[in-house]
Amino acid sequence: MKQAKAKLEAEVRKLERELREELPAALKKAIQLGDLRENAEYQTAKERQSYVQAQLSHLQHRLAKLSLVNLSKIPTDRISYGSTVVLFDLDTEVEVTYRLVTSEESDVKAGKISTTSPIGRSLMNREEGDEVQIRTPGGTKNYEIMELTTIHDR
Repeated sequence: MKQAKAKLEAEVRKLERELREELPAALKKAIQLGDLRENAEYQTAKERQSYVQAQLSHLQHRLAKLSLVNLSKIPTDRISYGSTVVLFDLDTEVEVTYRLVTSEESDVKAGKISTTSPIGRSLMNREEGDEVQIRTPGGTKNYEIMELTTIHDR
C-alpha cells in the first residue's frame, strides 16, 4: 500500500509541476505568436492543460481512497488485498502464485495482480480449498485455491 501511495504522490507532484510551471510558460510563448484562433501551439497547450487537470484530479481522488483503507478490517481467512494465493489449474495441472495488490502496484510478470482485474475480482472473498472459475480474455480457467496467505500472516 505504501508503494502505491508513493507512486501516486510522485505522479501528483509531477503533474502539479507541469500545471504550475511548464504549461503557463508554453501558453505564454504561444500567446506571443499572435492570433489565438489559429494558433496550434496555444490550442495544444490548452488541451494539455485540461488533460493534466483531469488526470491530477483523478490521481488525488485515488490517493484519498487509498488513504481510507483500514488494513485491520481486511479479512484474515479469505482472499483480499495483500493476499498471496497459490492456485492449481485444474485443466493444465500447473500451480500458479498471485499476490493481490492495488492497480498501481500490479505487475503481472512478477505475479502481482490487481484486485480489480478479472482474476483478482474472481478470487476476492474466496477461501482455501474453493474451486473458482475465472473468465479471462484468453478464455475460462478452472482453479482450486491450494494455499492462502493473507496480509496478516506476514
